[in-house]
Amino acid sequence: FAIVLSPFAPHLCEELWEKLGESSLLSVSAWPTYDEAKTADDEIEIVVQINGKLRGKLLVPVDMDKNEVLALAKADNKVAEALEGKTIVKEIVVPNKIVNIVVK
Repeated sequence: FAIVLSPFAPHLCEELWEKLGESSLLSVSAWPTYDEAKTADDEIEIVVQINGKLRGKLLVPVDMDKNEVLALAKADNKVAEALEGKTIVKEIVVPNKIVNIVVK
């Protein structure tokens, strides 16, 4: 935390660094690294629209097949109600983003 805070409060962080038992200067220490694999999501939220109006949201695995996402969207209660008695003109699925169904 002292390393991340040091650009904002350098003098205070140098003192904290010394109190933590470090012998080198904080200002020359390496910046913390991260593992990009740990920042990746396993599931993603996809929005379902009918004629451009939000009708539902789905939580699906990343890179799920378009047909499976469309089937899940149609199985949602709110979406099924909105589709009831209407003719589907077009189905648009943008992977990992949105499902849009155009009806008449």
